[in-house]
Amino acid sequence: MNLTIWIVDGYEEAFAKNIVIVTLGFIINFINGLFVVTFFSNPVFSRDSRYILYIYLVINDMLMICVSVTLYVLSYASPLLNASLCCILLVLGTTTSLITPLNLAGMAIERFIAICKPLHHSRICTPQRTYIFICLLWVLGTIPPLVDIIILLSITSISFFGSAVSCYSFSLLPTKAHKERTTALQVIYMSLVWIIIIYTYCRVMFTARKAVSKGSANKAQSTILLHGVQLLLCMLSYITPFMNVIITPFFPLHRTKITFCIYLLTNIMPRLLSPLIYGVRDQKFMKQMKEYFTCRVIIVKIVPSKS
Repeated sequence: MNLTIWIVDGYEEAFAKNIVIVTLGFIINFINGLFVVTFFSNPVFSRDSRYILYIYLVINDMLMICVSVTLYVLSYASPLLNASLCCILLVLGTTTSLITPLNLAGMAIERFIAICKPLHHSRICTPQRTYIFICLLWVLGTIPPLVDIIILLSITSISFFGSAVSCYSFSLLPTKAHKERTTALQVIYMSLVWIIIIYTYCRVMFTARKAVSKGSANKAQSTILLHGVQLLLCMLSYITPFMNVIITPFFPLHRTKITFCIYLLTNIMPRLLSPLIYGVRDQKFMKQMKEYFTCRVIIVKIVPSKS
């Protein structure tokens, strides 16, 4: 592979960008980490399929942030990286990116069963079945990148995986046909998720209108609607190249700054939405979190004994 390295950022600008990315990644993972600790600190959450799906969505986002930030920093610190390590990072990044919308679909289905089929919820949405569903998500998420690795192995020699490549711009897809196939598969995944979310939202909305007590149904309806908003944010990462192509010609002298801002808006900031939607809105989860992390001051009053 013929590689040309373009130095487009000055030292101060590159340093500032990396500090911003690493700091935001640390803050997001720290916040998500608080929710993970809260989940495992109370066994009640591990027996509820809703919280299990939520926490694995958070863990998936944490992995995605780690991979994304690592690739960004390596693009400056070490432009040329071992091809094998690069493939591992790209496979993990692609898998976590595909799992997020599928997990959102699973959470929408769980809310649909809880509101529309309440008598069957405890039988259908058991912790064991939830963990099986999460394993299925990982299988579905790893299929596209593993297929790309197999294709790459079939058209290149083994020695290629010991060479150095530019991981930031390297693609597992060697030809246009392969890229179109993977893009089509991603579109199918996204379309399936949209169908599930729209269907569950409509069913929950109709159930809320008929329900005598509309509190839980309306809350579930709002949650599923927020699933759709989060899915839209997840899809922003797929239109990042088009945004660069459309916006950059208007400000050609600020191309790297535009790319950096788009990367923040489409890949980093949406990862903040998960804890805000589920953790903060859920009263039980927030109550447990406050009890676990709030420092209590115990005042001991010493009363002198009467002799």
